[in-house]
Amino acid sequence: MIDKGRILLVDDEEDILEFLSYNLIKEGFKIKTASNGKSALKILEKFNPDLIILDVMMPEMDGIEVCESIRKNEKNDDVLILFLTARSEDYSELAGFSAGADDYITKPIKPRLLVSRVNAILKRKRKTKETSSPIRIGEISINKSTHKLLYSDKEIYLARKEFNLLYFLMTIPGKVFTREEIITTIWKDAIVGDRTIDVHIRKIREKIGSNHIKTVKGIGYKFDI
Repeated sequence: MIDKGRILLVDDEEDILEFLSYNLIKEGFKIKTASNGKSALKILEKFNPDLIILDVMMPEMDGIEVCESIRKNEKNDDVLILFLTARSEDYSELAGFSAGADDYITKPIKPRLLVSRVNAILKRKRKTKETSSPIRIGEISINKSTHKLLYSDKEIYLARKEFNLLYFLMTIPGKVFTREEIITTIWKDAIVGDRTIDVHIRKIREKIGSNHIKTVKGIGYKFDI
C-alpha cells in the first residue's frame, strides 16, 4: 500500500484513537498515537509527521498548549495541525487558530468527512510548498520560505496564520483585501467568521504596531505603505 503521509493522533480517549487509526490506516496513512500532550511532543521529535490530529480537551496539557509548544519550534513550521473539538462555539475555533492550528473538525467524527478533510489539508500543503519571494516594505521584511519576519532588523515571532495573513496583505501594499478574499486565501475551506480575522489582525498589530495594517470599514484590510 502507498504511504500517503504520516499522521500523529493525540487524544486521551482510547476509543477515539482506535477509531481514527482504523479509518486512516485503511486509507494508506502511516499512524502514530499519543494519549496525552507530553507524549505527543516526544513522539513528534522522532516521527516527523505531515499532520497532527490533536484533541483540544485533554487533562494536564490541553491541545491548545500542545499546539503553542509545537509552533514555538521553527523546525515544525511545515507540520499541519488539525484540532478535534466537541465544542462548536467560537472559543475553540479562535483559540485553536490563534495557537497555530490549520483547521479543525468537530466531534462526533464521521469517517468519510475525516478522510476528506485530511486529504484536503495535505493536498493544500503540497500545493503551497513552492518558494515565495521575500517582501520588504520599509522596516518590515517577511520571508515565507524561511517563515521569518524582521521588524527593524529584529526577528518577530508570528503564529502560522498570523504570518500568512501578514504576508498576504503585504503582497500588494495599498490594496484593500475583502474579508472574503482573506478567508479564502488564509483559511481555505475551514469555516471561520469575521471575528477570527479580527483577532489575528489584532495580534499582528500588537507585534508590529498599529500603523501598518489599516481597517477599511465594511470591506476588509490593507497594508499601508
